[in-house]
Amino acid sequence: MDDFPEFMKHPVNRIATSSEATPGVEGYVFDGLDGSQMAFWTCRETALCVPHVHDFDEYMVVVQGCYTMIVDDKRIPVRAGEEYFIPKGLLHGGEPVAGTRTIHAFGGRRADRTKQ
Repeated sequence: MDDFPEFMKHPVNRIATSSEATPGVEGYVFDGLDGSQMAFWTCRETALCVPHVHDFDEYMVVVQGCYTMIVDDKRIPVRAGEEYFIPKGLLHGGEPVAGTRTIHAFGGRRADRTKQ
C-alpha cells in the first residue's frame, strides 16, 4: 500500500495546517476518551519538522519510507517497520523523506482538526 485507507482519511478528522510541525504533510487525528490522540501522517515532500516539545509521551511507527529523528543534534533514522518512543519534555524534530507515512500515539492532545 502507498496510502492509508480512505476510511482513515475522513475530512472531519483532517488535521489543521496550524497543528502541523512539518510542511507538506497531510494528517488525520482520532481521539481517545482519556485525552490521548492517534495521528496518521503522509509526508508528500522531504521536509524538516521544527524542533518542539510535548508535555506528554509520544510513540511513533514508520509505515512506509524513513523519518529521521533529530534529538540532541543526533540524527536517528527510523525506517518502515521501526518504532520510536519520545518521552514528554524531550526536544525533538525530524526529517521525513517524501512518501513517508507514520502513525503516532500521543499521551495528550496534540492536534486540532480543520474547521468544517
